[in-house]
Amino acid sequence: MVFRRLLGRGRDDVALLVDGPNVFRDEFDVDLEDLRAAGESLGRLAVARVYFDVRAPSGLIQAAEAHGFAVRVTSGDVDVALAVDATELVTDGTVDTLAIASRDMDFKPALETAARRGVRTVVLAPGEHGRSEALPAVADEAVLLD
Repeated sequence: MVFRRLLGRGRDDVALLVDGPNVFRDEFDVDLEDLRAAGESLGRLAVARVYFDVRAPSGLIQAAEAHGFAVRVTSGDVDVALAVDATELVTDGTVDTLAIASRDMDFKPALETAARRGVRTVVLAPGEHGRSEALPAVADEAVLLD
């Protein structure tokens, strides 16, 4: 990764990781196309993943795939899977920017780890209501999805 950084690429490689159960709620009406566009505005999407639990509707999973997201369905805690993947992506040098779409403060340690590694951090939050203030406070940027 050091070699790639020294050459310079012009645009950051971005990981956009989406907390599906937290973002795709009826009260938020988040559009997959808008979410992907928000990620692309940060740089080149090297990783675009949506995390769901086993209760996710198959139509939502198919829609996410149709919009170019890799889908991870877990029988365990979605937050744990997303946080582990986020930490792995920033520690192995895969990305320059970590963008997490969620309202959940459980991702604060992953964002802090990214920041310590010199990775730019962005939080994309659906709606104002119920949003953790801890995420925008620790991230380099906060984007409100409306």
